[in-house]
This record gives sequence, C-alpha cells and structure tokens, in this order.
Amino acid sequence: MAVSTDKNSYTVIFAIIMVIVVGSVLAFLASGLRPRIDENERFEKQQNILYAMGVNQNEGDGDVSFIPTDIVENEFSKYITKQLVVNANGETSEDDEAYLIDMKKQLSMLKEGGDARLPVFIGERDGKKSYVLPMHGKGLWDVIWGFISIDENMVVQGVYFDHKAETPGLGANIKMRFFMDDFSGESLLENGSYAGIAVAKGNNDPLNNDKDDNEVDALAGATITGNGVSAMIKETLKVYKPYLETIRN
Repeated sequence: MAVSTDKNSYTVIFAIIMVIVVGSVLAFLASGLRPRIDENERFEKQQNILYAMGVNQNEGDGDVSFIPTDIVENEFSKYITKQLVVNANGETSEDDEAYLIDMKKQLSMLKEGGDARLPVFIGERDGKKSYVLPMHGKGLWDVIWGFISIDENMVVQGVYFDHKAETPGLGANIKMRFFMDDFSGESLLENGSYAGIAVAKGNNDPLNNDKDDNEVDALAGATITGNGVSAMIKETLKVYKPYLETIRN
C-alpha cells in the first residue's frame, strides 16, 4: 500500500524523524570532537596570555600574530614560570592549570558575595618579570575579555583584548594591533592610587606619547565598547588589589 505524501501527518512525521536523525548525528559529532575543541580552547588561552606579555610572532605594524598552536604549549611552559590562584584577600596558592579557570564564573561568584579563584600568571621574558591578569567585561553588544600584563610598578607591559559580537570596523577593533599597542607603557596608578586606563575621546594624544595620563585614544565610533574596556580594567584592579599590594614596588 502506497504512503500518501500529501497528508499533513506525513509532513509532520517526516520532520520529526529528520530532527531526531540530524540531532543524533550532531550530538555524535560534538561528542567525538569534544577533545579537539577542548585542546583548541587550551591553546587559544595560552596564546592570549603569551601575547599579553609580548611573546608572539608580530612583525612590523601589521596584524596580530600568535605563537603557533604546534609549539604554544612548550612556549607557555618556557615563559610562564608560575601559575597562581588568588582569593579575595590576596592569599595565593599554586595551580598548574589556573589558565583553565572561567573568569566570568569567578567574577559572578564575587558579585554574589562568595569567594573566588582568580588566576595570576607570572612570566619572565628577557630577564623581566611580568604578572598577567585575566579580564572580563561588557561591550556594546555582548561580552568582552582579555589579559593585561604588568610589572611590579603597575606599568603595563602588554594587553590582549577580544570580543564576542562587537561591530566590525568599530568596536571589534579592540583586538587590532593599533589599539592594543597603545596600552604598553601606560601606568595603572595616579598619584599612588589605582586609576586604571581610560579609553578617552578627545585624548589630545593620538600618538600616545604621554604614558602618565592614564588614557589611550578612543576608537572612532565605538564609545560604548571603549567605555567597556575602561570599566573592565578598573574591575580587574578592584578584584586583584589585595594581591597587587603584595607585589607592588
């Protein structure tokens, strides 16, 4: 007996079967690819941390160029001499997998009044020690995040920023070299107090020669994203202040 394909019931049943089949295939693929996805996420975090402390393959004034994934684990072990977990009181413990901690989750726990595990990465390059801190904040459309590398004088050695959904050509430019490079050499202190770094319109220092003004030039057409970067840096200083007091010169 032939099945009538003109009935609505046939269409509904066929759609249900396809959803089940496609869903099962996707679930199988996701499960099979999970180890590779996790590995790529580890490599990406290591690349970002190293980039913030100046370990990269950048050339000239061009694009951002990370340490390749096939050598990033070795480079990470070479340059990151210690990984710490800091609590709200600035007390530390060592953790060789601190880079895997979800910063967004930890900040949420702090806001709810709980304790948190805040990662710190201590690195050394060309005989100079750096302290790399993860950051997490809010841009115009969605989350922004990154890493900031500082020395014991609270001077920025480098940064890395990224975003989930900022506007291409505008807020998305927070991950471009011409923006991130401006942060290097800026102080997080003003008259001895933690001031952060503001992404400022009307900065009157487009070449960023003044490293004592706690400002970098804003991105054109990206005021809210820039404000998000400024707020993210201040929030990072706020939660890490007890620890920073222990390393500050």
